[in-house]
Amino acid sequence: MHHSRLCSIIIDCNTDDLEAAAKFWSQALGRSYKPDNDGKYMDIETHDDEPIVTVQRVDHPSRVHLDIESDDIEAEVRRLEKLGAKRIEAVRTWVVMEAPTGQRFCVIRPQRGGKVGPHANTWE
Repeated sequence: MHHSRLCSIIIDCNTDDLEAAAKFWSQALGRSYKPDNDGKYMDIETHDDEPIVTVQRVDHPSRVHLDIESDDIEAEVRRLEKLGAKRIEAVRTWVVMEAPTGQRFCVIRPQRGGKVGPHANTWE
């Protein structure tokens, strides 16, 4: 048995100015943003019961993708493959997948406190 839920909304930005992108999204969402910690990611402040919103520098065209957090990444990937998703690649601690309709998304480990957050689904 494992657990999973929607965790994050990632705003992929093909830009040289990640801070400008984070500033735009923070103002658009009415939230502050955290300073750049590694040149690739900037978080928009959200409450613990809301999805995490991250602005990410990328080399591919700009888009938005979702992250699903799980306490058993492999089990969740297999479950999603049975639904028709395709495994694209494993990256560090997460798996990039593609929905049957072409949208990319990631299956990641729990992000807040090491446990899948509230409202998680339980899967056999």
